[in-house]
Amino acid sequence: MKVLNIISAVAGAIFRLVTAIVVVYVIYQGAGICYDYGYRVFTEPAVAIGEGRSVTVTITEDMSAFEIGKLFESRGLVRDAKLFTIQYYLSEYLKDVGPGTFELSTAMTAEDMMAAMVVEDPEEDSEDEK
Repeated sequence: MKVLNIISAVAGAIFRLVTAIVVVYVIYQGAGICYDYGYRVFTEPAVAIGEGRSVTVTITEDMSAFEIGKLFESRGLVRDAKLFTIQYYLSEYLKDVGPGTFELSTAMTAEDMMAAMVVEDPEEDSEDEK
């Protein structure tokens, strides 16, 4: 009986040790992935270096930020639609980007694209004139 208890105790200890190692490894890998993605939110370079190519996109009023990101990804303006969506929600242009047809470039960063898509609010212009 003693031998069986010793083997059971050793097996249990090994199992707990392996489980702890796996948990630490998964947390470490997850933290690395989250850090890299978070870093890219603020430092993602343009798709093309130099002049890039010009792309015309039409944004409608009912498009969500993710739909805009998917459109940009399909046209080669951004690498990752989800990353663009996060950048959009964290940008200072959140309320200013509006519907329209825009001429963008693959040499523009996501922030540059959002700045190019700013639509002037007619109500704001009338308030400035008063």
